[in-house]
Amino acid sequence: MQIQVTISKGDDGYIVARCPSLKSCWSQGKTKEEAIENIKDAILLYLEPDPEYLKNHKYEELLELTI
Repeated sequence: MQIQVTISKGDDGYIVARCPSLKSCWSQGKTKEEAIENIKDAILLYLEPDPEYLKNHKYEELLELTI
């Protein structure tokens, strides 16, 4: 999967990373490299299914797709 991320300098001097296609998916870091690693983690957490939903819908089959 490839996903687009924007990188910009924040007012506080940190590097801000944002994923425009995932509403409210932001992160930051002291360096560009750190911000990129942090946004990767944020994206994975954003896309992770809600454990409460899975618990309440245990008869649904959970699949992983590579896009």
